[in-house]
Amino acid sequence: MTVSSAPVRPAGLKDRRRLAKSTPAKAAALQAYLAGKVTAILPIVSTEADLVNQPGEIFGVADHATYRDNWPLLAAHPQVWDLIAAGKGALINEQLARRADLELGATLTLPRGSLPVVGVYSDYGNPSPQAMIGLAEFTNRFPKVPMLRFALRLPPSEVAPLAGDLRDRFSLDDSALVDQAGIKAFSLQVFERTFTVTGALNTLTLAVAGVAMLSSLLTLAALRLPQLAPVWAMGLTQRQLAGLDLARTMVLALMTAVAALPLGLALAWVLLAVVNVEAFGWRLPMQVFPRDWLALFLAAGAAGGLAAVIPAIRLIRQKPANLLKVFANAR
Repeated sequence: MTVSSAPVRPAGLKDRRRLAKSTPAKAAALQAYLAGKVTAILPIVSTEADLVNQPGEIFGVADHATYRDNWPLLAAHPQVWDLIAAGKGALINEQLARRADLELGATLTLPRGSLPVVGVYSDYGNPSPQAMIGLAEFTNRFPKVPMLRFALRLPPSEVAPLAGDLRDRFSLDDSALVDQAGIKAFSLQVFERTFTVTGALNTLTLAVAGVAMLSSLLTLAALRLPQLAPVWAMGLTQRQLAGLDLARTMVLALMTAVAALPLGLALAWVLLAVVNVEAFGWRLPMQVFPRDWLALFLAAGAAGGLAAVIPAIRLIRQKPANLLKVFANAR
C-alpha cells in the first residue's frame, strides 16, 4: 500500500492513500512519526514551470522500486532510472514529447539548466506537459519548494489502522487522506458498467440489424418465387429449397462479417493513432482479440439464420399451386 499525494498514474501503484495539504512543521512531524512504521516514505514535490514554451509542471521523484518497477515508460534509455537518480536526465510525458517533438537524447530546457530526455511515459487523461527529475536534483534546483506530500508504502492490511491513527494524532480530516485503492476500485466498477452498457448496445445493434434483415428477406421472398419455381420443378422439395436459402443467408452474413473486420480494425487504428493523438496528445495502445472475432462471426451467422427462419418457413408452407402459377404467368 502506498500513501501518496502526487498524481501517480501507473496501474501497478495499488492500494495507495494520499496525504494532502500540510505545513512544513506538520510534514516533518509526520515523517518522524512514520519512520519505522511503513516500508518506505517517498516525498513527492512539484512546481509549475514553462516546458518548451508551454505551461507545465516539474516533479521530483525518489529513487525507489515503486517507480522503477511500475512507471509506464513508452521509450527509455537502458539506465533511465540510474540517470534520473544521478540528476543526469529527465522524464517527460507523452503529451510534451509529441507537442515539442522531443525524442530520447533531446535536450529539455529547464529552470537552472538543461537535461537530456532519457524517457517518455504515458500520461492518459492529463492535457498538460510534465517532466520528472530526481528528487535530489529537484531540491538543488528548487530549494524553496517544501516537501508537504508523501507516498507511503505499507501492507494493505495496515492501511486502515494507520489512517485512523494519523487522523487522531495529527488532527487530519478526510480531505487529507485519500484512499487511492478505493478510488481505483470505484474506477474499475465504472469501467465495468461502461462495458456492460456497451455490450447491451452491441446486442441492441445486432437485434436491429436482424430485424432489418428479416424485413428485407420477407420482401425478397415474394420477389424470388419466380426464381425458385423452376428449381422446384426440377425435383427439389420446398424443404430443400428453404434449407438452401437459409444456408445462403448465413453464408452471406458471415462473408459480410469477414469483410467488415478489416474495415473495423482500420477505423480503430485511425481513431487511436491519428484522431486521439491530434485531439488529446496521447496515443492509446491498440489491442486485438481474435476470440471476440470468432464470437462476432458466430453472432453474425446466428443473426442471419434467425432472420431467414421466417422466410424459410413461409417457403416450406408455400402451396404448390403458387409455384405453378409462376409458369402460368410466364405463358
